[in-house]
Amino acid sequence: MRKFGLVVVVFALLLTATACGNANSVADHENFNPDTFKNSTNIDNKWFPLKPGMQYVYEGITNDDEGNQVSRRLVVTVTDLTKMIDGVNTVVSWDRDYNDDKLVEAELAFYAQDDSGTVWRMGEHPEEYKDGKFITAPTWFSGVGDSIAGIEMQGKPAQGQASYSQGWAPAVDFTDRGQVSQMDQKVCVPTDCYEGVVVIDETSKAEPDAHQLKYYAPSVGNIKVGWKGEDETKEKLELTEVNQLSAEELAEVRAEALKEEKHAYEVSKDIYGETSPMK
Repeated sequence: MRKFGLVVVVFALLLTATACGNANSVADHENFNPDTFKNSTNIDNKWFPLKPGMQYVYEGITNDDEGNQVSRRLVVTVTDLTKMIDGVNTVVSWDRDYNDDKLVEAELAFYAQDDSGTVWRMGEHPEEYKDGKFITAPTWFSGVGDSIAGIEMQGKPAQGQASYSQGWAPAVDFTDRGQVSQMDQKVCVPTDCYEGVVVIDETSKAEPDAHQLKYYAPSVGNIKVGWKGEDETKEKLELTEVNQLSAEELAEVRAEALKEEKHAYEVSKDIYGETSPMK
């Protein structure tokens, strides 16, 4: 399961129906078409806006790999960098994930918005750390190997819609799916109380009984993360800060993101090495 990541159980019966061509079945991945992204870096989706220089800080708790409860802090920054992936120009997010104030993951994530207003996750490079040392990077990109872009947020989410792939990269066990669970909720977190909140229930093919619940507020984006079922992380996060970075601060973030990309080309030559540099 990726940062914040996962959704609804994909039943074997539905998968069998997919193979038989049933129009109402659930496919493993979305039908990605790069020709439908005319203005892909203008991400103004109501529930998932990405404006360069915006920074979101989340705090809460999670279980570590040993099952111990630890404090968690996640810092998500929208950079002013872009990267071409699978024929589509994407916006780059640089995310830092801390357990008990120790960096456990630094991720470059790539998003694009299609002509219908749907935001797609085009790939990611998550570098995992332990005791300050780099461990691994389960990188994937749409169009590289067998990986295919997935939906991060629909243009018009509605209750009752079918679940959707959030990205398909089985080589690194990224098979997350999402489905609208609730609409028009009122949710309070440290930054404010928000109305019109959409709740997305996420799971994966690998962990169909583990559910992450993400709460999205209009004009803000993700404000809360919860869980249900057999999610071993039992992660709970709330939005505690929303910052607009200064030009100087944004330049510092850009430099750090480019530094991570340089490392990505060294440790992921077969995947990251197939992509063009960020600009």
